[in-house]
Amino acid sequence: MACLFCSIVAGDIPARRIYQDDRAVAFLDINPWKRGHTLVIPRRHVDDVLDADEALTEIAPAIASTSRLLVERLGADGLNLLSNAGAVAGQEVFHLHVHLVPRYADDPGLRTLFDRDPGIDLDETYTALAG
Repeated sequence: MACLFCSIVAGDIPARRIYQDDRAVAFLDINPWKRGHTLVIPRRHVDDVLDADEALTEIAPAIASTSRLLVERLGADGLNLLSNAGAVAGQEVFHLHVHLVPRYADDPGLRTLFDRDPGIDLDETYTALAG
């Protein structure tokens, strides 16, 4: 089976891309935990952060730029950054990806990070970020 994220990079599967450069692509998660939940992935296939020493370094500029974009355009008060390595750690798509999860003052802390906010409108979020 082909890699889902490689198909997104190739443009074979649509995604709400909010950032891209020559090494990385950032797009809204289709099943977000919080408004603005975004995935940053390398353009090249890397299974996880443990697979290639330089992979995280390669996408670091995209992570930083996308994080600032999320906080500034969505009015977030903070942001969680998370990457899972391996099935036992919760990785479901085996292409390195970093979750950027904007956080808001009315829903603080780690305890609520994985509680999905109901009624998130991905199109409205995408429009706010495309600004």
